Amino acid sequence: MTSAANRHRVVALLNAPQSPFELACAAEVFGTRRAGLPDHYDFQVCAAQPGPVPTTIGSPLLVDAGLDALTRADTVVVPGWQPPGGPVPAAVLDALRAAHRRGARIVSICTGAFALAQAGLLDGRRATTHWGRTAQLAAAHPTVQVDRDVLYVDHGDVATSAGSGAGIDLCLHLLRRDHGAAYAAQVARHMVLPPHREGSQLQYAALPTPARVDESLAPLLDWAAARLDSRLTLDTLAHHAGLSSRTLARRFTEQLGTSPGQWLLHRRIDAARALLEQTDLPVEAIATRVGLASAVNLRRRFHTALGTTPGAYRRTFGRPGGP
Repeated sequence: MTSAANRHRVVALLNAPQSPFELACAAEVFGTRRAGLPDHYDFQVCAAQPGPVPTTIGSPLLVDAGLDALTRADTVVVPGWQPPGGPVPAAVLDALRAAHRRGARIVSICTGAFALAQAGLLDGRRATTHWGRTAQLAAAHPTVQVDRDVLYVDHGDVATSAGSGAGIDLCLHLLRRDHGAAYAAQVARHMVLPPHREGSQLQYAALPTPARVDESLAPLLDWAAARLDSRLTLDTLAHHAGLSSRTLARRFTEQLGTSPGQWLLHRRIDAARALLEQTDLPVEAIATRVGLASAVNLRRRFHTALGTTPGAYRRTFGRPGGP
């Protein structure tokens, strides 16, 4: 267990009417203690006016902390803001700006991006919000580069997510950034969720036709993930799925918002991260195990995806003293 002095303080800033689900995205990832897993975070909620905070489901939430809680936060989460584009109190904007200047990470879920935009924290930056509100955000804040199609955008000091469920994806991504892929995968498993969806994955805004149950890619994805050390081409995947290559590529786009090749590359990078964290295998051996052929190729792919080298990643997230 992380010592009290080293625990990361996450504070969620609520606003009426608060969406319980969007708050739960952050609370479940950062505020739930799980048997057998290290506990790295303290989680707290606050509001501009402490007391009962009305919610979108009618029952209020009792909040006992005010904006002073943000002065002690390492991460501030704004889990939605209603009404989207509505005025944000000056005291809240000042508190968000002050927390950011102090070095706190500022995170929004869904329409919480509107509060960050009003605080000026998104000026000149890419950001996202719920697909139904991206046009509104872009019109109200022309200095913000609104990305309508992604699940989340992370700049390190400021991060925004798309609607509701994408908030979980962003929180798990931040968990990976803080404590590595293996730890985040364990938390995701406890939550019975996929361990990682890329921020660049498309929002599920308007698919031409919903995929039928018998068209699910899940069995194929499980099969491929267990064979990353093999040469997996689009034709190989299509043959196993009993589909044409064109049909399979279309289903990847419809269901995952990415191509088979990109999906495979992300899985291979994820597998390499886990091996770097949990083993002392040489980089060359890891490259072979995850199907990237050589240490040179792994280093190049790793740097493109994560902006760092396998060695630097292992020094940051590897287990002290080896496996």
